Amino acid sequence: MSDLINTARRVREAAYAPYSGYKVGSAIRGVDGKIWSGCNVENLSYGLSTCAERNAVSQMISDGCHEIVEVAVVTKDGGAPCGACLQVLYEFSPDPAKVKVSTTSEAGATREHRLSELMPHGFRSEAVKRTV
Repeated sequence: MSDLINTARRVREAAYAPYSGYKVGSAIRGVDGKIWSGCNVENLSYGLSTCAERNAVSQMISDGCHEIVEVAVVTKDGGAPCGACLQVLYEFSPDPAKVKVSTTSEAGATREHRLSELMPHGFRSEAVKRTV
């Protein structure tokens, strides 16, 4: 997990957060072992901002991987992903109880979670068929 945390820490420096000042870096390990990263990108129209975790997932999908094994998020205070990001992570986690999520602060304090702990009732509709 330390390689993911280090990647998230590095990409956090590239975050564009002039409005909140809250920079976030995220790194995801896919089932194939590859790591993708993303940082938050704010916009004056806040609804157009994108989170670090969703940017990392977009990179993963663009590269052809559709399954998450581990996630690392680095923020000033070690905050967890927002609800929207948790749902996106859930989408690409066939077994959320097995997906490790690490949250790390600037000072290096790290907490380990399972995705199912952070998002115990994520949306999974049996009526919606996956074609991936």
